[in-house]
Amino acid sequence: MTIQQKAGTPPNATLSLQTEKTMRSQSLAGRAFRRFLRHRLAVISSLFMIIVVLVVFPLAPIVAPIHPHRIILTEVGKPPSLTNWLGTDLTGRDVWSRVVYGGRVSVSVGLVAVTLYMTIGTLLGSIAGYFGGRTDALIMRITDTVMAFPVLVILISIVAIIGPGLMNAMLAIGLIGWTGVARLVRGQVLSLRETDFITAAHAIGVPKRQIITRHILPNVVAPITVAASFGIAGAILTEAGLSFLGLGVQVPTPSWGNMLNEAQSIAILEDYLWLWIPPGLMISLCVLAINFIGDGLRDALDPRMTLD
Repeated sequence: MTIQQKAGTPPNATLSLQTEKTMRSQSLAGRAFRRFLRHRLAVISSLFMIIVVLVVFPLAPIVAPIHPHRIILTEVGKPPSLTNWLGTDLTGRDVWSRVVYGGRVSVSVGLVAVTLYMTIGTLLGSIAGYFGGRTDALIMRITDTVMAFPVLVILISIVAIIGPGLMNAMLAIGLIGWTGVARLVRGQVLSLRETDFITAAHAIGVPKRQIITRHILPNVVAPITVAASFGIAGAILTEAGLSFLGLGVQVPTPSWGNMLNEAQSIAILEDYLWLWIPPGLMISLCVLAINFIGDGLRDALDPRMTLD
């Protein structure tokens, strides 16, 4: 016999309540999805990014059969052809293959770095906003101190200490980008901790850790999701900047940033357009697409958008 039956509550009432909650959550998700579909640029950008991810990850060996490190001395600096779709660079490597595999590196940096700093920012922001007082003051002063320095200067300093490379670039970007997320989450938690359902949870003795993880954080998922989408675009641009400066992904591993780094002279910019236009174009298109997706998510997850 269940607790509800002992208390005299019909089992059908509990089942209907659970069904109602499920239907309500599905209805909210359905309305958010329909709002996202109305944002045409966000939908087109999502399809574009899906294609990019498929091409640079599982389909890369198929769509780019020439190894990106393979050097063909008889094909140095050749323009686009049927064999080399985007031509070859000045060492005889296939540019198309390097763009595809370079996209794998750039997208990975964006995803890993954003996951790292979203985790740090969400944790610190939720602790600062919920506990307040000296804890809040300490975390926010640390946040303000980090935000007071130019991001590029801190990144260059970190990479100079730990050394250049793919993993170090991910780590450096992840350790710097959390400040904005922490302030965002703190503001959301400050507004939520005074609500009636949080007060009720305190009154019945729910542990503080459970209040944060089960009652507060699920209510800040929407702004965190939007911030993460914009953060991926920023991380891709940051990695490209570090690689362009020679502090990010190191050759011969291709990335869109270090491919641009190879095209710094006027002669290459004028005579070898296929060396720098493809990676530059992919950076621009991916960043633009991710920003449009962020706009669509912001509109879809906005609680004030109640009309279908």
